[in-house]
Amino acid sequence: MHPKPLLIVQTGRAIAAVRSRFGDFPHWFRVAMGLPSSAVVVVDVQSGATLSAHDQYGGVLVTGSGAMVSDREPWSEATAAWIREVHSAGTPLLGVCYGHQLIAHAFGGRVDYHPDGREMGTHTIERLDAAHDDPLFGNAPSNFAAQLTHRQSVLEVPPQAVVLARSAHDACQAFRIGERTWGVQFHPEFSTSAMCGYIAARGADLQREGHCPRELGTRVRAAPHARALLRRFARIAYHPR
Repeated sequence: MHPKPLLIVQTGRAIAAVRSRFGDFPHWFRVAMGLPSSAVVVVDVQSGATLSAHDQYGGVLVTGSGAMVSDREPWSEATAAWIREVHSAGTPLLGVCYGHQLIAHAFGGRVDYHPDGREMGTHTIERLDAAHDDPLFGNAPSNFAAQLTHRQSVLEVPPQAVVLARSAHDACQAFRIGERTWGVQFHPEFSTSAMCGYIAARGADLQREGHCPRELGTRVRAAPHARALLRRFARIAYHPR
């Protein structure tokens, strides 16, 4: 019997300057997970597509977005309600950036603009002790590089969440709820080229905020340990029990 496909819930699009060269978020995730196109279904909820029954899928991945969870747009709130159903059913679920924040919001966490502003570029993620035996993080080193670009964060985690990782900027870079629902603030799907493209595209904003785009760009480096999390999630989704 063939495994069920993995659903990518698309909550936004990559910025135009990067998308025109490297494609959009679903493609990045599929390639990073090592999956053929036949193994993935994409539903663009920000554009108005409707989510179907979650039991059709072996796992669910919720992407990043330029939208803000705190705006509580109707499509986003509907997706949050659907996420609670996915979790209750025990379907493996991973949210990235906006997806991470939306899962936290769905379960009672607080998401808003980070008081210290934007986190962007390649930064060090610290794996916490709680992640030692975690199926996604257990094989990760205690410190590893990851690509980041976000202005909002999970400022208060849901009561039932276990925080798995942090950075110098953000106390919750990853969490798990139950056995198979995860959120990660960083972008394991980003290549170094995509990260550099985002920094270049946000150059004026970064300068206004007191950051040096050139310096951030020179610090971009590969993040293989972050990327490996997606391969692990794909294996969990195809062998959920």
